[in-house]
Amino acid sequence: MDNALKKTVAYILIGLVLTFTVLAILGIWEVINLDYILKKIVLSLLVVFAASAVILFVFSILIRDNEPPKKLE
Repeated sequence: MDNALKKTVAYILIGLVLTFTVLAILGIWEVINLDYILKKIVLSLLVVFAASAVILFVFSILIRDNEPPKKLE
């Protein structure tokens, strides 16, 4: 995997963690209604999981490298 892609994915995951943390803290302090937001977060994560599974399937089955695996020395 390319280093730029790894860094981009890492920053996206960090952003998601920070967003969920802020929402959880606001819900604990009852600034926002956590039940509604929690439902939306879980449904959003479910959609992201399903999309990731489809993308993994496409990359692993349909877009294959025909090169033999490299041997570690």
